[in-house]
Amino acid sequence: MTAAPKHHKHHKHHVLIVGGGFGGVKAALELSREPGIAVTLLTDRPDFCYYPALYHTATGGLRSESSIPLTDFLPTDRITLAIGFAETLDRIHKTVTTKEGHIIPYDTLILAMGVVTNYFGIQGLSEYSYGIKSREEVTRLKNHLHKQMLDEHEPDLNYVIVGAGPTGIELAGVLPEYIRTIMKNHHVKQRAVHVDLIEAQPRLLPHSSRDTSRAVRKHLRKLGVRLYLGKSVGGETADALVVDGKPITSHTVVWTAGTANNPFYDNNHFASCNRHKVVVDEYLMAEPDIYVIGDGASTQYSGFAQTALHDARFVARNLIRAASGKSPREYKAKQPIAIITAGPNWAAVDWGNWHFYGLLGWWLRLAADWSAFHDFERWWLATEQWSTEFGLEETCPVCAAALRLPAPRPLPADY
Repeated sequence: MTAAPKHHKHHKHHVLIVGGGFGGVKAALELSREPGIAVTLLTDRPDFCYYPALYHTATGGLRSESSIPLTDFLPTDRITLAIGFAETLDRIHKTVTTKEGHIIPYDTLILAMGVVTNYFGIQGLSEYSYGIKSREEVTRLKNHLHKQMLDEHEPDLNYVIVGAGPTGIELAGVLPEYIRTIMKNHHVKQRAVHVDLIEAQPRLLPHSSRDTSRAVRKHLRKLGVRLYLGKSVGGETADALVVDGKPITSHTVVWTAGTANNPFYDNNHFASCNRHKVVVDEYLMAEPDIYVIGDGASTQYSGFAQTALHDARFVARNLIRAASGKSPREYKAKQPIAIITAGPNWAAVDWGNWHFYGLLGWWLRLAADWSAFHDFERWWLATEQWSTEFGLEETCPVCAAALRLPAPRPLPADY
């Protein structure tokens, strides 16, 4: 599906935004309110991926919880939606060319392209491991978990998650109970479920407070998750993951440990810092008329969804100021509130010097999710989307029947 951009009236300032994640969509929505600006959003897929919910979709949650059609909240009369994969940048002629061959001009370019999985060159990971960074990866993992029960009538010896950042923690918190539910639905004899969480650093959540790290560690152990801290992965085969030189037998290894900046930046010769992020100035400008926001920018808190939203508002409002003849304001980093779930009804919250754990943290996470949806939609639509967090869905007909859920819908053609 590819939509060529419309021809905007010449007197409008054309802003091209590349990336349909938190930053790109928020920037498009903010700029669409300015009548003197024409907005094109170029993204490689027609849906918005709500990354904080992917772990739940992978373990029985609704697909609609983490995958939302962009047309549900983009005003297409004011934003041109172009579906394509950005490949090359022509700075002289001010165009971006897609992999599909479309050439899209711009007056101002905002790059909000996010990150990609990084396996650090470890042998076998790209071939044998699973991931939960996209709806395709989530579906592949979920189908694998169910297929094991159908084909082998027993769970894996070990379910191994690599990476004790927020994504790995969230999956580890719900996976043991989900595996037990699948076993029950398939009438598989109950046995101990071994979920291993491996982290190269000496503690969980290396970027969070030590108090939060300790609280999450204690709770995961209570759930039966086995922790391997300060351990490095050496490689993976079809039957095992090598950790510190020793194999852990498993056919289910989920890699959540590494990300790298989108290759578009290196391929198009952007200057980067020692964190491999694009160097930006006090206005988030990487080059004249080119801004980089969100995960790809060398800002203090890049990597958080809240930072991407903050960056998008900042750049959009400066462009709107420029359209009114006003001077731009300088960027000020805003520390995000970190909320990490670790099992049902339990979350850890780092809010500046405040730390909350347990049910209160869980309620704060629910509130944060509603707030995130409200950044894109009116409150009643945000509430409707937020309510999907409480639904269940299975692609496995055996589990759907056991849980008295509707018959599984066929997967979209682009899965």
